Amino acid sequence: MKTKGAILWGVGEEWSIEEIELGDPREGEVQVQVAASGLCHSDEHLVTGGTPVAFYPVIGGHEGSGVVTKVGPGVTGLQEGDHVVTAFIPACGQCPPCSKGMQNLCDLGASLLAGTSISDGSYRVQARGQDVIPMCLLGTFSPYITVHQASVVKIEPDIPLEIAALVGCGVTTGWGSATKVADVRPGENVVVMGAGGVGMNAVQGAAAAGAKRVMVIDPVARKREWAMEMGATHVFESAEEATEKVNELTWGRMADKTIITVGDIQGEDIQAALTLTGKGGRAVVTGMGNAANTDVKLSLFELTLLQKDLQGAIFGGLAPRAAIPELLALYQEGQLKLDELATTKYKLEDINQGYQDMRDGKNIRGMVIYSDSDR
Repeated sequence: MKTKGAILWGVGEEWSIEEIELGDPREGEVQVQVAASGLCHSDEHLVTGGTPVAFYPVIGGHEGSGVVTKVGPGVTGLQEGDHVVTAFIPACGQCPPCSKGMQNLCDLGASLLAGTSISDGSYRVQARGQDVIPMCLLGTFSPYITVHQASVVKIEPDIPLEIAALVGCGVTTGWGSATKVADVRPGENVVVMGAGGVGMNAVQGAAAAGAKRVMVIDPVARKREWAMEMGATHVFESAEEATEKVNELTWGRMADKTIITVGDIQGEDIQAALTLTGKGGRAVVTGMGNAANTDVKLSLFELTLLQKDLQGAIFGGLAPRAAIPELLALYQEGQLKLDELATTKYKLEDINQGYQDMRDGKNIRGMVIYSDSDR
């Protein structure tokens, strides 16, 4: 079918809205009419070149929701009309990581940035006669996607699709970074560095886990205000300011857990996080940086003698097939704030403005919302 999508033709360029050719579902695939897509910072890394891809062009978007419109052969557990959320990490349930309970490390993720379909290694999207890489095998910056069944999770039909999209990436990643990877415990002191679409949910997760203090660092005043509404107890403009205050608040013991959720992580952020973390504590690295950046500021003396733990995290350490329905159930019960995260809604044609608003710190999460005129 012919539809449209936001295409990136090279590093440093803007997203281009143009006609694309979308293939029908093949073995194990479904076609989804997309309702909404989040404007995640991970797609910004494609623009800056921080995330390497096999080639350009790329169709962006990986945080989406929608309704299944076509089902290919061999698909199980999904049918036309089902409501689904896209998971930016596919989960086959059978590979060694999946069988060990680590769906977020599924072996099918090996082709996330190559764009070749899971089913047969070909491409489902073409533009200007060329193959196009769909971001994270999804490409939700289009009103229709053809994806493997391992990349979508069925949800209850009464959940608003515009809100459900958020758990496809940012919410789950932030929540799990606090509750699973950091393993925040009741009464602990937690620092969250960065209050964007991921960080706000690390705040929610830490608060839900019973943290005594949830202390947020962000240079944007409005984001610090939003963080207080999401469960933060203290906010600071910089790591330098926070270090002194956290020291005072904890009587010198510092944070039990520090979670780095900045949009573009730098090497110096690691040492800043470890400085904020007390002895025997854990610093979790969730934010993404440039793939070529291997320079990290780190006191090995401090890491060893104070027995601190530095831990990476993807998708919050959670299993997409379990976590996405669980978080939406918490939302339905009023225990997880999702509506408040979607601060501005855009048409696909306004996607470049949406990303400029993200750079300017105006949103927690900007959302592309598709209407009947996009079909």
